[in-house]
Amino acid sequence: MLKKTVVAHALSVAFMASVVSTAAVNTAYAQSTTGSVSGKAVSGTVIVASNPAIGASRSVTVGKDGIFQLSQLPPGAYTVKATLPNGTEQTEAVVVNAGQGSTANFNEVASVTVSGSLVSRIDFKSPESSTVLSKAAIDRIPVARDVTAVALLAPGATRGDSRIGQTALRAGNVPSLGGASPAENVYYINGFNVTNSLNGVAFNQVPFDAIGTQEVKTGGYGPEYGRSLGGVLSVTTKRGTNEWKGGVNVMYSPESLEGSALYPVKGTDGKWHNAKRAGGTDDLQANVWLGGPVIKDKLFIFGLVQGADIERKTYDSSQQDVTTSKSPKYLLKADWNINDSNTLELTAFSDKAKDKVDTWKSPNQYGEQKGDFKGHDDYTTGGENYIAKYTSWLTDNFTVSGIYGVGRYNRKSNISTADCPYITDRRVSPVLQYGCATTTSIDDPNANDERKAFRLDAEWTIGDHGLRFGMDNEKYKVVNGTFYPGADNYRVTTLASGGTLAGGYTNNTGASQDIVTVRRFINGGAFETENSAYYIEDNWQVTKNVVASLGVRNESFTNKNASGATFIEVKNTWAPRLGLTWDVSGNAETKVFANAGRYYIPVMSNTNVRLAGAETDYTDVYAFNGSFANDRLGLPAMGAKLGNTVVSGDGTAGDPRSVVDPNIKPMYQDEYILGIQRALANRWVVGGKVTYRKLKRVMDDMCNGPGAEQWAAANGYSAGQAATIGSTVDHCFLYNPGGDLTANVDFDDGKGFTRVVIPSSALGFPKPERTFKALELTFERPWDGKWSLQGSYVMAFSKGNTEGYVKSDIGQDDAGISQDWDFPGLMEGSNGYLPNDRRHTFKIFGAYQLADEWRVGSNIVVQSGRPKNCLGVYNGTLDEVSVDYGSSSFYCNGVLKPRGSQGRLAWTTEVGVQATYQPKWQKGLSFQVDVLNLFNERTTTAIDEQAEAAAVGSVSATYMRPVSYQGARKVRFTAAYEF
Repeated sequence: MLKKTVVAHALSVAFMASVVSTAAVNTAYAQSTTGSVSGKAVSGTVIVASNPAIGASRSVTVGKDGIFQLSQLPPGAYTVKATLPNGTEQTEAVVVNAGQGSTANFNEVASVTVSGSLVSRIDFKSPESSTVLSKAAIDRIPVARDVTAVALLAPGATRGDSRIGQTALRAGNVPSLGGASPAENVYYINGFNVTNSLNGVAFNQVPFDAIGTQEVKTGGYGPEYGRSLGGVLSVTTKRGTNEWKGGVNVMYSPESLEGSALYPVKGTDGKWHNAKRAGGTDDLQANVWLGGPVIKDKLFIFGLVQGADIERKTYDSSQQDVTTSKSPKYLLKADWNINDSNTLELTAFSDKAKDKVDTWKSPNQYGEQKGDFKGHDDYTTGGENYIAKYTSWLTDNFTVSGIYGVGRYNRKSNISTADCPYITDRRVSPVLQYGCATTTSIDDPNANDERKAFRLDAEWTIGDHGLRFGMDNEKYKVVNGTFYPGADNYRVTTLASGGTLAGGYTNNTGASQDIVTVRRFINGGAFETENSAYYIEDNWQVTKNVVASLGVRNESFTNKNASGATFIEVKNTWAPRLGLTWDVSGNAETKVFANAGRYYIPVMSNTNVRLAGAETDYTDVYAFNGSFANDRLGLPAMGAKLGNTVVSGDGTAGDPRSVVDPNIKPMYQDEYILGIQRALANRWVVGGKVTYRKLKRVMDDMCNGPGAEQWAAANGYSAGQAATIGSTVDHCFLYNPGGDLTANVDFDDGKGFTRVVIPSSALGFPKPERTFKALELTFERPWDGKWSLQGSYVMAFSKGNTEGYVKSDIGQDDAGISQDWDFPGLMEGSNGYLPNDRRHTFKIFGAYQLADEWRVGSNIVVQSGRPKNCLGVYNGTLDEVSVDYGSSSFYCNGVLKPRGSQGRLAWTTEVGVQATYQPKWQKGLSFQVDVLNLFNERTTTAIDEQAEAAAVGSVSATYMRPVSYQGARKVRFTAAYEF
């Protein structure tokens, strides 16, 4: 029960309150907002865990098996007191972190002790793989101030392609976890899902200094978690305590100390080289926070406000941008201990940001001289979130908690040059832009998302069984749309002699020919998605040293089109989760663990927008007459139209029954892990594990109408019926690639839809494949007030013919609607090492207290490069349509060059350092400097892999051109005062 109890702390609690709470495996409870204490003691012992800072105390009596567990504990420093049946008492200091299980063991001795043991015991009950870092631990590590940067400290975490999640203003910044695509993670704040479900590559964030702990689950997580094939990133915010505490800090990263921006230049040797250019970011931020008791032991509040003055200058080949961001962000948290058995938590936060962008023409490529002013644009991202959580300890053995939340995410823009078409000359490198457009595409000015969600979780201990069960429901509304500025996008390229365009034109002039490709693309609408699930798990204490976790999760997904009609409904997917832990020595010092699980991911709302919305998409090609207009539009001079119009979308939304296989099943993955963890003397913990993940099913769109028509014509359908089947499928159909397709076809015979089953052999697609195999070795020595050290080595193999929900090869983050699987030719040669494959990764970070006033820290990451491809115009025989996709197949200059066969990018090395001064002359005052990427390593991390411009043999001027580098060196100064 929750009691107004204050227990004197042992001195060791002060140390443990700032422990780097990171381990290879830990237990999660209630979406990682609480933790637990488990252990062993003599039967009949009364265990009391007390946290006077928040007035919390829980107690339990040890049963006949000698095992105890106290769950649903709010994070913090606890004193665990054991009163043995013979009257003797023992105490041990532990730290409970959100999502982590702590251990305290007691022996039958006749003395009172305060344990400060140098042997770090591990959570012997959990088979999960996770990394948990407290904010105090994060502050001792030189990292960028965002959730992704902290997540990348975890073993097996890799930074995703910078084009995935990219906006008009910022490069993408999402991790790939366990070989999954960057769109397959799920993000939580205080137990509330904040993932942007449009395409899974964005999420809401609290101000960085409002983080209490951050947990990264990279595998083996229990059935309370779903909607993820990659990992779970969970943040628990700071909260008020029985002592009023507050502070203020100021952080400044000057542009003058930032490493130079780069741009690629093609040398006379035919290779790409880096050249320096002006530009950079001047970043000034400040935080003010205060928290404490409104009523001691009963009601606590915490609030933080973050202000910013950020200016980013970008000097590109054709234009210059100056972006300013000054939006405040905040967190408000209230915790109410209603009585001994009930608590209520309220959280409100905002990460809404308004960016203002001024754009000028650039008279000199990458130069600082400003030309004519082009326009002023405004962008809005992020939004407000409100969360309520109620917890009730109905008995010592039965706990129930409930969460309800509302979250919003904006993607609004106000583009002053919306009437200016985007025009590029791609015959040269760098690419030149003409005209007055300030952005490549425009989102619906009213684009936004809203999530309303609730969940219930319960824990019930019955003898040797710890039952956990619950359910959740999320309703997601999205308003989205995209269109080109000025309605059309113009690209000037060169068509080689003999080259054939998608519209049927062949260059028979005997020489190369300059052409203009004009594409019009418009889509959008308002859509709804609903995801629901329930789960149950039995943590069964099989023997005193063996725990089996037997669980299952059931999930359902519903997606609606722009008119509100359901076009995808998947019910009752069963995901078993099985785990086993063995406390080898019986003292929580050596653990062997294993688990197996199945994980599903929902259909992203992007599928609603692209497949079930009205979409106009057509392309025309004209001869280029050699010049651009001198007016503000800068339109290219065009001659005769070359070939026919290629229509991919006619502007109408089809019947929802005619665009989705009625038997469709959601995307899922199976995972198997085997590991060992060992606690050594002097706080050291080492571990090792092997992981195997296999993608079992994919959900994507397919457009192979010709294949369907040929099959129908050969299997008894009339010519007219076969043509109808082909045109129905040609509209693009959502189904499970590699299997049979069931299509609802309207033969216009007055009978409505007729179901037609088209065998997989007629569609010509391979079975989807993606496997992840990894060996992971870890070590950890948590902070003890003097020093800490942690690191990992991971050898991993990520291989297959699909990355998953996105396609990093070309920077496409159309989750579930990628160009993969559209036609068989695009998948020919696609099996190989995937974009997130990194063979070797070394990570090490830590801190050392040099003297009473001085502390230093470091963070080092060394990683091998990603595989390279040579993409070109399709030149195979599997279909006649893949050629229309341009440089998108694994045929390169007419020759099949399978995925990943062109070598790898170079290794990357990044070193961060930190120095902190905490003067004795003023308690609470500190000064800190962080240098990220100390040696300013600027290795290329992604390249343009598209080798051909318009047809086979038409060489692209930008092939192999770097599209992203390691981030430039940044220096961050911080001054803080806490009281």
